[in-house]
Amino acid sequence: MPKSENQKQKLLYLQKILMEETDEQHPISVPQIIDKLELHDIKAERKSIYDDIKVLTAWGMDIENRRAKPSGFYLASRDFELAEVKMLVDLVQSSKFITEKKSNALIKKLEGMVSHTQAKELQREVVVANRVKTDNENIYYNIDELHHAIADNKKITFEYYTWNIKGEKELRHGGQLYCVSPWKLTWDDENYYLIAFDDKAKMVKFYRVDKMQHIETIDELRDGRDKFEKLDMARFAKKTFGMFDGEERTVTITMPEEMTAIVFDRFGRDVAIRKDAPGRIRFHADIAVSKQFYGWISSLGTGVKIESPQDIRQDYKEYLKALIESQEK
Repeated sequence: MPKSENQKQKLLYLQKILMEETDEQHPISVPQIIDKLELHDIKAERKSIYDDIKVLTAWGMDIENRRAKPSGFYLASRDFELAEVKMLVDLVQSSKFITEKKSNALIKKLEGMVSHTQAKELQREVVVANRVKTDNENIYYNIDELHHAIADNKKITFEYYTWNIKGEKELRHGGQLYCVSPWKLTWDDENYYLIAFDDKAKMVKFYRVDKMQHIETIDELRDGRDKFEKLDMARFAKKTFGMFDGEERTVTITMPEEMTAIVFDRFGRDVAIRKDAPGRIRFHADIAVSKQFYGWISSLGTGVKIESPQDIRQDYKEYLKALIESQEK
């Protein structure tokens, strides 16, 4: 049989067909494979297809031959199963820090990890439009640049912005460059944050990565190593609220017993909870006291109380009083 110029690519096309067009519910017969190869000007005989499938199987592809109808060969397993890809799609579409454009592009790439038929199922799952998303198209490159700076032990400079009432970007610090030592990237409340050491203020600060722009790595070694060697990120995440740090205090809180799961969800399963009054629980937690912490407490309703320390309890009362007064003006 005369060979075409594409004949050497036969095995690659066979692999592509199995990956893109087959799954357990959609096997492909040898005659169908021969027809599809013919579309690429590749000649094949039945025996050669069986031999090629043996080669791909020996190479590591999990190819099964289904005898029951519909019969044929199919790719039985992949690096990511359909359920896993669905989960990744959900994570991408729900992530505020990824723009709608980038979300769609990422999901399109994820579709390539399953068969075409399964990809249609993913498409039915995808609802990206109207989701509140960042508009910073450089978020990928920001994260990549930050990882490189951290790995190279170098400082960075960047501009940091907020939004004005016209919906326009407004640079903070009058447009002056920030210069910090980047140490960690963390995820909180659906946003990426850079945790860095501010050389001038000599303290740890947090920056929303999607609000950073024009990030550049500079040829200066990072400062603040001693601060971050002592930073326990798991413990830090438990005591802070919305990446707003504050004075760390041990706070005693009481609440209805049916809210026990909320305590475990927020502070972890190792928090010590005990019975208080009938139907109520009491626990202690190390907390970075801030207005965001007070906001979390108030959002839980009237049954939740800060019992001690007394100055924190009084400060919380003043916070609630100020909220009420602000609504009466």
